[in-house]
Amino acid sequence: MDFDKQTRPLGVSSITGDVLTEALPWIKNVTGKTIVIKYGGAAMVEDQLRADVMADIVLLKIIGVNPVIVHGGGKAISAAMEREGIEVEFIRGQRVTTDAAMDVVRRVLTGEVNQDLVGAMNKHGNMAVGISGADAGVIIADQADPELGRVGRITRINPDLVQDLIAADYIPVIATVAMGEDGGFYNVNADLAAGHIASAIGAHKIIFLSDVNGLYLDYPDPSSLISRMTVDEAKEIIAADCNSGGMIPKLESCVRALEEGVSRAHIINGTIPNALLLETLTNKGIGTMIVNPDNHALQDAAPLGSFAAKLIENAISDE
Repeated sequence: MDFDKQTRPLGVSSITGDVLTEALPWIKNVTGKTIVIKYGGAAMVEDQLRADVMADIVLLKIIGVNPVIVHGGGKAISAAMEREGIEVEFIRGQRVTTDAAMDVVRRVLTGEVNQDLVGAMNKHGNMAVGISGADAGVIIADQADPELGRVGRITRINPDLVQDLIAADYIPVIATVAMGEDGGFYNVNADLAAGHIASAIGAHKIIFLSDVNGLYLDYPDPSSLISRMTVDEAKEIIAADCNSGGMIPKLESCVRALEEGVSRAHIINGTIPNALLLETLTNKGIGTMIVNPDNHALQDAAPLGSFAAKLIENAISDE
């Protein structure tokens, strides 16, 4: 595997005037398209970082992108379980979810984490709508492993509600609680849910906002950071179970999305200021980008939204 390593700069501190000028052709490329953003890690826990990321997502919406946010909330769930005296246990990296733990997962993800994200975005205008995967059966799952309790394996996505919210010009914010085939609720992996949703709604891109700089071939050796790779190379890493710093579920999600028509997948560090904008709107992208060379279906620019079209017309007329 001959990966591109560190060809895209990390640690960019802020959006500069040059970057904004450079953004115009990228804006034209993403306007009118849907981007699924899986949100997690320290960028979600720390208040100011969360507010900054939500503001960046609102900016993407203003220029005509259709963001869809998919989130978990592992740290908040563990903290709530500990407060209630419920044992926090993991098997093979997955949370053991008893019926009591599932009650906590539902309450924390849908009633706390989800609403915190919605509130942070709606400070800029009432455009975010919080839902869970159980609403309208958006995410359907069955039991993944009896040993794990109410941990779900996603069996299908019903995208109608998400697509209706996008069509109505809202930003869906989806908590990864699934409706069970058995009528109960399941806790599903947010990384995998994001890939399923991106595939089902025909997203242009999927972006994973984490608290690491991207995918490392030999985590955490900084020299092994991969800036660009193909879907086949991602499959090789999954098969080899390389020391990738817990990235296997993200890679599996990326592979699924790319093989079902999503044009690009990105894994970036959401704690870097404006990381989402830098990855989406500039050629100074950061983190790891995964592509499917065989997928050309979504490469052409979509028609510009009316707001973004006016921005671009004004920019051209001012030159």
